[in-house]
Amino acid sequence: MANLIQQPIPLDQIKAGQQAVIVGLEHSGVQRRRLMDLGFVPGTQIEIALKNPLGDPTAYLVRGAVIALRRVQARQIQVALVESTAVQENNAS
Repeated sequence: MANLIQQPIPLDQIKAGQQAVIVGLEHSGVQRRRLMDLGFVPGTQIEIALKNPLGDPTAYLVRGAVIALRRVQARQIQVALVESTAVQENNAS
């Protein structure tokens, strides 16, 4: 697995082109089970597949599937950026 480079942030804070790894879900009950069934489990790599120009919803690539989440749902999923993404950003600056 790639090296994680920072403290966890909400999923809705990642930018297009960044890759992250899910580190936790703040959802509970049926909503938590649904997200986990869709592949949103700790240790899973995730990235933005499509971003709505109006900002909501955003489609994420998770385990080979594209799944759209509203910002309020994505805000409750904690992720950590993957080191290779940060290296690319630093080189672009």
